[in-house]
Amino acid sequence: MNPNLARLQPYPFERLKALKAGITPPADKEHIALSIGEPKHPTPHFIHETIIRHLHGLTQYPLTRGSDELRNSIAQWLCRRFNIPNDGIDANKNILPVNGTREALFAFAQCVIEPKSDALVLMPNPFYQIYEGAALLAGATPLFLNSTKDSDYLADISKVTETQWQRCQLLYICSPGNPTGAVMDKQALTDLFALADKYNFIIASDECYSELYFNEDTPPMGMLQACVEAGRDDFKRCIVFHSLSKRSNAPGLRSGFVAGDADIIAQFLKYRTYHGCAMATPTQAASTAAWQDETHVKQNRDLYHEKFAAVIDILKPVIDVQQPDAGFYLWVKTPISDTDFARDLFATQNVTVLPGSYLSRDTEQGNPGAGYVRMALVAPLDECIEAATRIKEFIESC
Repeated sequence: MNPNLARLQPYPFERLKALKAGITPPADKEHIALSIGEPKHPTPHFIHETIIRHLHGLTQYPLTRGSDELRNSIAQWLCRRFNIPNDGIDANKNILPVNGTREALFAFAQCVIEPKSDALVLMPNPFYQIYEGAALLAGATPLFLNSTKDSDYLADISKVTETQWQRCQLLYICSPGNPTGAVMDKQALTDLFALADKYNFIIASDECYSELYFNEDTPPMGMLQACVEAGRDDFKRCIVFHSLSKRSNAPGLRSGFVAGDADIIAQFLKYRTYHGCAMATPTQAASTAAWQDETHVKQNRDLYHEKFAAVIDILKPVIDVQQPDAGFYLWVKTPISDTDFARDLFATQNVTVLPGSYLSRDTEQGNPGAGYVRMALVAPLDECIEAATRIKEFIESC
C-alpha cells in the first residue's frame, strides 16, 4: 500500500457523524442539514434535456481534451465573465474539461509535484480537505496558512518564511473562500504572482463559488482576470478551477474545467490521458449548454440572496453574523466551543451544522476554525428560516 494513505485525516463528515453518534434529536422536529455544501436548488431543465438528446454519444469513447464545442463555450464564458479580450483565451491550449473540481484539484497535485522530501504545498486554513489529501498523496507536506478575522479571512502569507517559500511547489487558494466566503482582490493576487515568479511555484485557484455573489455590479475577480490586468497574458504559473456544481446546481453532473498556463495544461492533459478520466459525451453537451446560459445563474443568485437576508435577520439579535463576500456559507462565531455547539444544537433542535475545527488544522498560532461553525444555506428558503429560528432559540438557551 502507498504509505502516504496512513497520513490522511478523517473527512470532516466522518468526524461529524462520530460527534452525533448516540444522540436522539427531538422527534417532533424534522431534521434540517446545514452541514454539507450540496446545492439543493433544481438543476435547470435544459441541462436534463440536453443530456437526453445526446445519449447516443454513449457509443463513443470521449476525448480527454473534450469537444471543440465545449472548450469554445468555456473560453467564451471566461472572456465574458472576467473581462478578458476575446482572443485572450485559446480554447485549444488554455482549457481542459474535468469531471468536477474535486477530482481535478486532487489530480493536479499528483501531476505537478516534483518528488522531493522537502516539497511543500501551501493552502488556506480552514480549507477544502482535498488540498491536504492531494499534497500528502503526492508525497509533499502541507503548510497551513491561517485565515482569521485579522487577515480578513484570507490566507495569511505574511507568516511564510523564506525557507518555506523556497520549498513551495504548489499554492492552493480558494476565492471566494470555503468556508469564509472571503474574496481576494487584484492586489492580493498580484502579490502572489510576484512570489510565484521569485520562488518558481504554481498557483492553483479554486474558484468554484465565483458565481454566487450578492452585488451584480461587483462580481468576484478571478485569477485569470487579474493576470490579464497585470499584463500576464500567458497566465504563467497560474491555473484556475471552475465547476457547474454550484453555478448551475448540478453537483451530480460532475463537470468543470481547468484553465490557464498553456504549458501546464499540456502536461496535465498528458497526465489525464493516462489517468483515464474523460468526460462522458452527453455530459460534455450539457456542459456546453450550461456555460452558454446566464439566466439560470442569476436566478440562482437571487435565491441565495433571499435566504441570506432572511437568516441573518433572524440570527443578528442573538449572535454576531455577517453576510460573506460570496458563496453560500455562513461562518459564525459560537458562544461555546464549536463542537459543543454543533452537538447540542443537533440534540435539542435537530439541526446539523459543521464545527469549524473539523475544517482546519492546529498551527503554532492556534486552530483558526475553533469557535466557529459553518452553515450551508443550501436548503429551501422555508427550511433555512426554520433552521435559523431553531438556532436562535438554542443560542438564547445557552
